[in-house]
Amino acid sequence: MAKASVKQPDNKAQLLNFYREMLLIRRFEEKAGQLYGMGLIGGFCHLYIGQEAVVTGMQSAIGQGDSVITSYRDHGHMLACGMEARGIMAELTGRIDGFSKGKGGSMHMFSVAKNFYGGHGIVGAQVSLGTGIAFANKYRGNDRVSLTYFGDGSANQGQVYESFNMASLWQLPVIYIIENNEYAMGTSVKRSSAVTELSRRGEAFGITGKQVDGMDVLAVREAALEAVAHCRAGKGPFLLEMKTYRYRGHSMSDPAKYRSKEEVELYKEQRDPIERLKAKILKDKIADEKDFKPIEDEIKLIVNDAAEFAKNSPEPDEAELWTDIVLEH
Repeated sequence: MAKASVKQPDNKAQLLNFYREMLLIRRFEEKAGQLYGMGLIGGFCHLYIGQEAVVTGMQSAIGQGDSVITSYRDHGHMLACGMEARGIMAELTGRIDGFSKGKGGSMHMFSVAKNFYGGHGIVGAQVSLGTGIAFANKYRGNDRVSLTYFGDGSANQGQVYESFNMASLWQLPVIYIIENNEYAMGTSVKRSSAVTELSRRGEAFGITGKQVDGMDVLAVREAALEAVAHCRAGKGPFLLEMKTYRYRGHSMSDPAKYRSKEEVELYKEQRDPIERLKAKILKDKIADEKDFKPIEDEIKLIVNDAAEFAKNSPEPDEAELWTDIVLEH
């Protein structure tokens, strides 16, 4: 059964772990971008750089058995769930040692062991699936929560509101997390949404919503704890709008010419989630500069090892095209 409560981080180890988790995602995604540029990763590849605080804060508030499901910008979610960097990178490069045996690529990886139910390539499709997971949890009476992530673009999909209706009607333990990075592919949320306060999207269904600074891992965690407690108390779904930002284009093929360089640099300089946490730790004298170096060295080794592992992993045999298609009972 999942843990009913989690205390706010109040010590050096917890805060440094948040720093480590976010840095791992950042460096992993940077390496993935490099491998893509080298032609070792093909197809779609959506990087999570800039949004690291969201998954790190959310993951810290849930317990064993709680589930996660998200869209195609999913590598950060996998790492936050504890999936090994080696397996993720191997999947990105289409190798047999990847989490989907090299057949899923960037957008379609799963881990039953870590309760990660995928990245999904169809916009908004994971919202109804995450709601279904919550239905199964309530039916089984296991006190587990379903974290269901989607973006500001997905927030305009019809199936999202069908899911909201059912979740509220049946009081399902699902937390809807809108990662509002301001641009659905290349379209500003201001041009695509009549109501840009996406935390209000569940009001018609009686779903409590909250807007959160998604560039602040501690603010994310605080909101996550509230949402998790709400769901575990049997009060139904909760909606969190994470105001975040992606530094790279929508995908690796996107030059991101729809926004100015000044806008991107402003976020990097003033709101970067990793640097903000580091600055807070130093300001509050929780740790010194020397405490960060071992973490940075460790992350560098993990990421480089994952890249080498992926390069050396064999490609799947042609016979794999016919496996994992139908589940036989």
